[in-house]
Amino acid sequence: MEKPRIFKSSFAGVYPHYIQKAEKKGRTKEEVDTVICWLTGYNQQELQQQIDKKNDFETFFNQAPQINENASKITGVICGYRVEEIEDKLMQKIRYMDKLIDELAKGKKMEKILRT
Repeated sequence: MEKPRIFKSSFAGVYPHYIQKAEKKGRTKEEVDTVICWLTGYNQQELQQQIDKKNDFETFFNQAPQINENASKITGVICGYRVEEIEDKLMQKIRYMDKLIDELAKGKKMEKILRT
């Protein structure tokens, strides 16, 4: 079976869209970075290296230091799918990130987004 196109899409190509979506709703690039780092375990420097290398999503998540243990608490619908029911683990991680960015853009408090 062919892999979904998003797996080979450049994270660096999508990242500006995450920022744009958040900034349209009064959030900041720093908040976007915070939620991405929370999910993936990257620090700011490592995140920037991933962007600079233009790694695809598959590589981005395969090289992630540690997916947050609370990521499984991310629930809800994104792109018509319940994130907690997505079977492909890579697709689930991508949708987790989409969901976090959506929550940020919708004005949720950081404590709720970061499941603290």
